[in-house]
Amino acid sequence: MLILLDTANFEAITRMYDLFPYDGVTTNPTILKNEKNDPMKQLLRIWEFLPAGSALHAQVISVTAEEMVEEAHYMVKRLGEGLYVKVPVSAQGLKAISILSKEGIHVTATAIYTPMQAFMAAKAGAKFTAPYVNRIDNMGADGVKAAMDIHDMLRMHKLDSDVLAASFKNSQQILELCRHGIGSVTAAPDVLEALIRHPATDHAITAFNNDFAEAFGKNKTMLELYEI
Repeated sequence: MLILLDTANFEAITRMYDLFPYDGVTTNPTILKNEKNDPMKQLLRIWEFLPAGSALHAQVISVTAEEMVEEAHYMVKRLGEGLYVKVPVSAQGLKAISILSKEGIHVTATAIYTPMQAFMAAKAGAKFTAPYVNRIDNMGADGVKAAMDIHDMLRMHKLDSDVLAASFKNSQQILELCRHGIGSVTAAPDVLEALIRHPATDHAITAFNNDFAEAFGKNKTMLELYEI
C-alpha cells in the first residue's frame, strides 16, 4: 500500500520524510490556501524536494472540461510529466479526465463520495480514484466500506485504476483499508504519525533504557561500552 502525505506544508513534509520513506504528497486548493504562498511556487518547492519515485498530486480549479484540460496542460508543463492532475468527478470533470488520460497525462479523480462516481472516473481513464472516507462518514454513510467497494469494483471489472483513499480522521480507518488491500492512502501528518504511536511502546523503551543504565551506567550505549 502506498502512503502519501496530504499536506502542502514544506516543513511537515521534510520532517516526515526524514523519518520514513513516504510515497508522495497530495494537495488540494484548501491545503494550498493554508500555506499563504503562491501555489505554484509552493508546489515547485515540494516537487524539487521529493525523492525520485515519489508522486505529487495537485488539483485543477477550472469548472469546464476545456478549461480543466488547459489548466492541466499548464500544470504539467510547470511541474513535469510525473505530476498527477487531480480532477473533481463532476460531469465536466469526467469529460476532462477522458481527454487528459487519452493524452497520457496522469489523472487522479477527486471529490468522490460514491462508488459509482469512482467507477465512472476509472472508466474515463483516471489512474487513481480518491474517495473522501471521513467526509462520507459525516454524511451518514460508511466511508471505509465505500472505499472497499470501489477497490472491489475496479478489480472485478479489471479497470486500470486504483483507490487513493483520502480524508481520514483516525489511524483505525487506514488500518481497515490496509487489511482489505487498498492500493493507496493519503492522510495528514498527525494521522500518519498515529499509525506507529503507542504508549506501551514508549513505556517499553523507557524500561529497557532504565534497566541498561542501572546495570552499566547512565547515558551509556553499546557504542560507549564496547568501542575499541
